Amino acid sequence: MTVIKQHDLIDSIEHALQFISYYHPQDFIQALNAAYQREESPAAKDAMAQILINSRLCAEGKRPICQDTGIVTVFVKIGMDVRWESELSLTDMINEGVRRAYQNVDNPLRASILSDPAGKRLNTKDNTPAVIHTEIVLGDKVEIDIAAKGGGSEAKAKFAMLNPSDDIVEWVLKTVPTMGAGWCPPGILGIGIGGTAEKAMLLAKQACMGSIDIQELQARGASNRLEELRLELYEKVNALGIGAQGLGGLTTVLDVKMLDYPTHAANLPIAMIPNCAATRHVHFVLDGNGVAEFTPPKLEDYPQISWDVGAARRVNLDTLNPEDVTNWKVGETLLLSGTILTGRDAAHKRLCEMLERGEALPNGVDFAGKFIYYVGPVDAVRDEIVGSAGPTTATRMDKFTAPLLEKTGLLGMIGKSERGEVAISAIKQHKAVYLIAVGGAAYLVSKAIKKSKVIAFADLGMEAIHEFVVEDMPVTVAVDSQGVSIHQIAPKEWQARIGKIPIEIIRK
Repeated sequence: MTVIKQHDLIDSIEHALQFISYYHPQDFIQALNAAYQREESPAAKDAMAQILINSRLCAEGKRPICQDTGIVTVFVKIGMDVRWESELSLTDMINEGVRRAYQNVDNPLRASILSDPAGKRLNTKDNTPAVIHTEIVLGDKVEIDIAAKGGGSEAKAKFAMLNPSDDIVEWVLKTVPTMGAGWCPPGILGIGIGGTAEKAMLLAKQACMGSIDIQELQARGASNRLEELRLELYEKVNALGIGAQGLGGLTTVLDVKMLDYPTHAANLPIAMIPNCAATRHVHFVLDGNGVAEFTPPKLEDYPQISWDVGAARRVNLDTLNPEDVTNWKVGETLLLSGTILTGRDAAHKRLCEMLERGEALPNGVDFAGKFIYYVGPVDAVRDEIVGSAGPTTATRMDKFTAPLLEKTGLLGMIGKSERGEVAISAIKQHKAVYLIAVGGAAYLVSKAIKKSKVIAFADLGMEAIHEFVVEDMPVTVAVDSQGVSIHQIAPKEWQARIGKIPIEIIRK
């Protein structure tokens, strides 16, 4: 009988979460680099270059790939011949490992978990509790798959209870475009088929943790129905033309992973969960011989990517006027220097409530002629100005966009993914602009931030309003002052170029 000690599990959980915070799985890097090499869309290729450069920087600096360091999801298989030497429950041991990982002084990870989700939504401050799934199996070991799942990709999870005669491929091709770009493609689609509603969702989440092996499958050919579906969906989802960050291009997914389970004769449940460009997961085994070991990748295994920003327009934010932004065109690359303010969901809600009541905004919060950056950064360590500070999904701020533009003199916004019609209409009405930074390049973005201070709502933690001074921060014009959106036009253009998907399938 194998004895698993309390401190071995706790330490292994802590080490695993630290490890995946700054090391991409190498199969992901290899697949992304291959996609980068063959990409023909300049905007998508630039986004992939930033993600690859960011990945190497994080490996070198041991700092988070993304500012959203995720909600921890753990799948535990416990052998029936295992005995625990512990004063804590399995759940408490795992959560203690999470707590230590996220409060590590050398690499603190962002605490994003809120208790009382339907009420006060209070940050638990240590990213606990984890979401834990356990299974009792034969054997004398404990096997663990652990992931840190970003909120932007988790928000795009989809489920449907299809009829048995419905077409799975058709459902996926209709559903993927509705996910927008908030899940930070290119990434992996995990698909679960069968079981019951909750089983399909678990299968999809587990599928996300599989290795990227679509090229091997293409080489040898399918041997069962699931593999046939994987090959068909990999080709057809990429033919949608969504591309990296939704900017249009040849690669939207690096792989499609699928798991299935027997289901009721009347049902065909299907779930789809994407893994983003900051995919973080690892598998390890405890066999009674101590803490799990994690082998870091070699730096020479990372591709050497050159990133050319010579053609970018340099913008001084501190001398900008409303007329200047009307000259910016969709798809144009800008390098921003000067002062920007930050704000996410909770800050936007407070600001709009204050404006509605006719109250003055907090001291130091003046948006006139300024840009707001949708970000919740990681805490700084050592000589850093700020930790990883990539953009969050902009669509969550759509309902706040009109009042801020109308009542504050805000010139524009910076985030990731597309904007909805409500926000685009407000942007067009007020001759503002929306810019995107690359999701999955958070540490690279942080290098452009030269000064940072909290100026309002400090009680909101990572959602507080900061004042950043940036230098050559790379962004792309996503919605111009005329209301033209790159996320609306570019995927259609690339879908037509690729020419493999009849438009009627998407419109059904």
